[in-house]
Amino acid sequence: MNTLNRRFSVAPMMDWTDRHCRYFLRLITQRALLYTEMVTTGALIFGDTERFLRYNSAEHPIALQLGGSNPKDLATCSKMAEQAGYDEVNLNVGCPSDRVQNNMIGACLMGHPQLVADCVNQMQDAVDIPVTVKHRIGINGHDSYAQLCNFVGTVSEAGCTSFTIHARIAILEGLSPKENRDIPPLRYDVAARLKADFPHLEFILNGGIKTLDECTEHLQTFDGVMIGREAYHNPWMLSELDHRLFDDEQRPITRTSVLEQLRPYLVEQMEQGLKATYITRHILGIAQGFPGARRFRQLLSADIYKTDNPIKVYDQAIAVLDGR
Repeated sequence: MNTLNRRFSVAPMMDWTDRHCRYFLRLITQRALLYTEMVTTGALIFGDTERFLRYNSAEHPIALQLGGSNPKDLATCSKMAEQAGYDEVNLNVGCPSDRVQNNMIGACLMGHPQLVADCVNQMQDAVDIPVTVKHRIGINGHDSYAQLCNFVGTVSEAGCTSFTIHARIAILEGLSPKENRDIPPLRYDVAARLKADFPHLEFILNGGIKTLDECTEHLQTFDGVMIGREAYHNPWMLSELDHRLFDDEQRPITRTSVLEQLRPYLVEQMEQGLKATYITRHILGIAQGFPGARRFRQLLSADIYKTDNPIKVYDQAIAVLDGR
């Protein structure tokens, strides 16, 4: 089975980590493991399969996150992911939204560890690429440490060796998915205890991490770290990632050079009929904390919608960051 370096990864985020976002992030970091948005098994099997699996080869290493609870369907979709060239397939056991709960997807599966184990077992039997699980430290009604250990133990016995743990419980009634990312308290201590009790397993810490300094600190305890919203809203934080966390030589990249590298991709996608804003909406955060950030965002979030020449507006935005 292939091995992946999960020392740092960018979290799967619905409506955000699409193929255009991932292509952009890869221009900033060559080392981060990038995850797709969650794709349900039903969408993949019965929907536009090619669209859901599409990515650019430059995005590697890349993992497909699946949502589902039918072992046979998950095995089928895992095979699709492998055939499409993905480096890993990940099962979502952490999303708390009502919509996915009603379909037995996401965090509600933490109350059904044997079902998750059955899913993982069939997924692994179907592919040679790694099968991993992303989960919470519990859900309301199943939030004891003993239940968490039972979940990890049961799923690991099915063959899963890598767990990405969002260090919050999920409240399945009364809180929105957004509130579930903030209101339940972070419990890094619970995640650390889990790593100590299962030292033979790989644990990637997720939840509330905002800086590379925090990553370095958590890597003293965990095998890897995963950042979500901060990496999206402030992608330039990834510019020192390869050097800081992987000891690579610092690449001489600038915000301007990244956007100039993205330009041919933007032109190519527009020539294929894509609206420029499907790409430019993902890059607004690269100017965070930089002189001209407000004008940059105005150009790419307002002016670009009003023009018949998006590339001209894009070039104006680059010039703002370049000080021209």
